[in-house]
Amino acid sequence: MALFHFRAVSHSGEEQEGRLEGADQQAIVMQLQQRGLIPLSVEPAAEHGAGLLNMNINLGRRSSGERHIQALTQDLAALLKAGVPLERALGIMIQVRDQEDDIRLLSRIREGIQRGQALSAVLAEQNAGFSPFYLNMIRAAEISGNLEQGLADLAQYLERSRQLREKALSALIYPLILLLVSAISLLIILTYVIPQFQQLFADMGQTLPLPTRIVIGTAEFIKSTGLWLLLGLLLVLIYLRRRLREPHIRLAWHRLLLRLPLAGTLIQRLEVARFTRSLGTLMQGGVPLLSALDIARQTLGNQLLMDILAEAGRELKEGKRLADPLQASGRFPPLAIQMIRVGEETGQLESMLLKVADTYDREVENAIQRLLTIMEPMMILGLGVLIAGIIISMLVAILGINELPI
Repeated sequence: MALFHFRAVSHSGEEQEGRLEGADQQAIVMQLQQRGLIPLSVEPAAEHGAGLLNMNINLGRRSSGERHIQALTQDLAALLKAGVPLERALGIMIQVRDQEDDIRLLSRIREGIQRGQALSAVLAEQNAGFSPFYLNMIRAAEISGNLEQGLADLAQYLERSRQLREKALSALIYPLILLLVSAISLLIILTYVIPQFQQLFADMGQTLPLPTRIVIGTAEFIKSTGLWLLLGLLLVLIYLRRRLREPHIRLAWHRLLLRLPLAGTLIQRLEVARFTRSLGTLMQGGVPLLSALDIARQTLGNQLLMDILAEAGRELKEGKRLADPLQASGRFPPLAIQMIRVGEETGQLESMLLKVADTYDREVENAIQRLLTIMEPMMILGLGVLIAGIIISMLVAILGINELPI
């Protein structure tokens, strides 16, 4: 038996908090429901404040963007699954909130529901970052009459998408820190340490070895033009960013990214995982294939793949299957295409798409680890070689000074 910390609310809206013993989180949830309480969060007591159950109402911390919408979706799904009517569920969420922005948002949504509007229509009126994907999932769930399950599926999709993106970003933190430290170290050596030796060499009047002259010349160049170089680099980046807004430039750049060694494969798998999970979740929620395909393609970040899926949508209208244009493009992995083909043949395309997404989620994690395994030693070795070269060039000059006749 383990100890769990829980937060729950009664049907009258009174919030309760405490600890219970049980075999697992589900057992605690059942205990709370037997007491007539609606579970808001159940988590191991030792990890209180860290991990949260999917049905957790965690609107107490300030968040924004997708994470905030994900928390709201999880909260609403949990209350609806507990049998609480939609309007009452929104009222409970308002009562347990302590952030004014969230209270105002939830109040506006509740007022719309009280006027008789559908939830999807009310959300579409809010300027709160609800994407077309999100709104179509809610609309499909309303049509099917299973809003609580649609919200639960949507919350799971947002969670998996966020986890995949955060894993990719987290994996890049160490290489970026290493690159930054390397750049700062070299900058200090070239702009502060090397000039100290330069004065010594100038006083001796000796012709310096070629490696030493190269290092000193590089240090002088960086010291005199470093700020201009930084400004120039910034202007170039701004210019390139503006050019990338042009469709043909963006398409060429995204095509180049997919051809990069290692990184291209990682980008491809990341986009395939995102697309298949979006499409599978939409279809599972009741959105027709053609509409779901158009919405899912907008979740991608690569223009080339978006264009391929747009062409696939046109071919679907002509009666073709989804796997055929994807295979003809040559930009989707063979395994993903075969799994999609099997799903179409068996009539289980949505479940097969979600399996493809799970497969490529794991592939992305493995690809990131392989990429880091190669990058980290190369960066460390490169920094060591540069610093060693600078030190050796200085030592050669110093030894030459010691050999001068007195």
